[in-house]
Amino acid sequence: MEREPVLVDFALQGGGSHGAFTWGVLDRLLEESWLDIEGVSGTSAGAMNAAVLADGFAAGGREGAKAALEGYWRHVSEEARFSPFRRTPWDKAMGRWSLDSAPGFLFMDLMTRVFSPYQYNPLGRNALAPILEKQIDFERLRTSPIKVFITATNVRTGRPKVFRNADITPEVLMASACLPTLFQAVEIDGEAYWDGGYSGNPTLAPLVGELKSDDTILIPINPLERPGTPKTPTEILNRLNEVSFNSVAVKELYMMALLQRHASQLSGDSEACDWARMRVHVVRNPVMNDLGFSSKLNAEWEFLSWLKDEGRKAAEVFLAEHGHDIGKASTVDFEKLLAEL
Repeated sequence: MEREPVLVDFALQGGGSHGAFTWGVLDRLLEESWLDIEGVSGTSAGAMNAAVLADGFAAGGREGAKAALEGYWRHVSEEARFSPFRRTPWDKAMGRWSLDSAPGFLFMDLMTRVFSPYQYNPLGRNALAPILEKQIDFERLRTSPIKVFITATNVRTGRPKVFRNADITPEVLMASACLPTLFQAVEIDGEAYWDGGYSGNPTLAPLVGELKSDDTILIPINPLERPGTPKTPTEILNRLNEVSFNSVAVKELYMMALLQRHASQLSGDSEACDWARMRVHVVRNPVMNDLGFSSKLNAEWEFLSWLKDEGRKAAEVFLAEHGHDIGKASTVDFEKLLAEL
């Protein structure tokens, strides 16, 4: 028996090549016709997945979205064939996805500690530009039935800027993924922007305030928790990156949890009521905890395919355990969240 459609939205985190995990999750969820996708909020790699998903959906429905996502990630891998960020033969033999010992990554790591992208990349080249222009029809994206919200960080103010379908261009997507140690800030309408992860990874506010959906499916990439204390420079920087890129979304979830606890007292505040009514679901896979920062620059097709498969597995487990709750109850334990404050 077919299930009644449930209006949902997606919240997609960023994380470089790890975004291929999100591709796998989306690929599986698109096969569930009862999931009626109203909107997607994305940052960095999540922004790419969001825009490609919405454009593909506009072109050919669910199958069009699946094909577009695969086409995008294949193109990413093809463009990276001659990238210096490649695993060493030893890493391949040991089955490691990390680039920690790769000469190209080590050289880049040293360069970014001494020089800025305005020095070592004075022309401001960005490998994403040709991929985005080829893979996304931005005119079609404007009329997609799926509403898209892309977050970038305004360098001057430090605040998030959310771009919607009609405003999305290759520059907007590159701004959302602009790590300031690797790329020059992207200028849009006279303002400079950096990676949206610093101010919203992803931003939940437009999903709450602008959509009818009461169910948000969050697909995180950066682990919230890691056992032990990082001690090496690489471990410390990796954990700092994860904490900073999770902080805003975590605060929004805490606020949502607090408002839900006091929902009975919010009858006169429509905005607060919108936050309190939301149901949140998270698609997780513990295998992502085993991946460090350097593998976010690994765009080998073997790695991207593995991440996609892991994403599909995670979505399969999520649907089996929590699919029946979508449209009925949140599967995030908000009381546990509040207890951790």
